[in-house]
Amino acid sequence: MHNAKPLPQYLVSRFHGWHATTFAENRAWYGRLAEDGQHPRAMVISCCDSRVHVTSIFGADTGEFFIHRNIANLVPPYTPDGHQHGTSAAVEYAVTALKVAHLIVMGHTNCGGVAGCHAMCSGKAPELEDESSFVGRWMDILRPSYDRVSGLPESEQIPALEREAVMVSLENLMGFPFISEAVEAGRMTLHGLIHDIADGSLFQFDGSKDQFVRV
Repeated sequence: MHNAKPLPQYLVSRFHGWHATTFAENRAWYGRLAEDGQHPRAMVISCCDSRVHVTSIFGADTGEFFIHRNIANLVPPYTPDGHQHGTSAAVEYAVTALKVAHLIVMGHTNCGGVAGCHAMCSGKAPELEDESSFVGRWMDILRPSYDRVSGLPESEQIPALEREAVMVSLENLMGFPFISEAVEAGRMTLHGLIHDIADGSLFQFDGSKDQFVRV
């Protein structure tokens, strides 16, 4: 037995509005997408945060981005242990099946997941230490980075950890053999971004400067 209920009416109304306008005006394009399949040029790994709207930021059309969202836009280390790994599965499909040309990790300011990791590592969120906490165990991916920011002034620690979430994910991506092979062969590029929610700005990691710079 399941407990699924009908959609709230405001979502039903929005759907009918979209179907009567955007879909109706682009019916041929949607039909082509259905027949030809998807051919996105880029994969974006972003946070689940409702304030991060990747397609709006880049003005992307339907079918342009392969998007995977999770808590704090993290990529776990390459761990082929036969267990269930949603993020790793999405990455594998994007790179080996869709053959995306760009793989983008997009972090953001005021990230609740990163703040939770900081609280956990500083002893302020013991509930996240519990083995039953899905969030806590997921944020363990970022835990080693806490030591790299804990010596900073307190006001700078969480913003620095938000940048670390992007960098750790980029480092872990290169641990996937099919990704490192594609990058080294020049078939794909990796990119690290931070989106500032408050002022709408975007920063990208510049390897030559070893820092995030404004786009």
